[in-house]
Amino acid sequence: MNKKLAAYLPLGWLLAIPVLNVFYGLLNHGGADTAQLITEWDRRIPFMPVFIIPYLIWYPYVFLMFVVFFKKDRRVYYRSLTLTCIGLAVCYGCFYLFQTTLLRPEIGEGGVLNALVGFVYATDAPYNCFPSIHVLTSHIVLKAAFQCNPGKRLKTAAFVVSWMIIASTLLVKQHVLADAAGGILLSELLYYGIGRNLFKDEKKERAAYEC
Repeated sequence: MNKKLAAYLPLGWLLAIPVLNVFYGLLNHGGADTAQLITEWDRRIPFMPVFIIPYLIWYPYVFLMFVVFFKKDRRVYYRSLTLTCIGLAVCYGCFYLFQTTLLRPEIGEGGVLNALVGFVYATDAPYNCFPSIHVLTSHIVLKAAFQCNPGKRLKTAAFVVSWMIIASTLLVKQHVLADAAGGILLSELLYYGIGRNLFKDEKKERAAYEC
């Protein structure tokens, strides 16, 4: 039993995410130089309360997918978790140096969806927007899902859920297009700048070199 439990101890590194998240709360406020990145294109995006569901699914989804990566491919697990932690640190640096905000729409009265939107608005101040952490982490998870080859169904599910979460940030007016683009760009920069050299499969590389 002890050996079985010990085998899952590396999942404890996931606690690094909520630990880092402490900085989110410390930085989640405005200031004299708070900027807005809203464009006319953002104003044309409709407010759709139903997308609060995928927005909230993000919380368990990311952790569940990391467990999948842990079971399927440890290299992908460690690489994606490392990139996520680095990405969070970069986001917090951006929030500190370039704080942004946005205007939220009026929420209709009544209904579960409106209540959920109201809950998110009440617990998360309209700051810490650029780049979007929801988008960053969802994109990292999406890339990892295609790297660890968990099966066609799971890859399809990861593709659909990740992009629904990304879209939800815009459709519940938690972010603007620049925030989403910034999250995706940061994910790509981290992967191609750092991720490809993290936790590589040396055996496969030697075999490819010998061939």
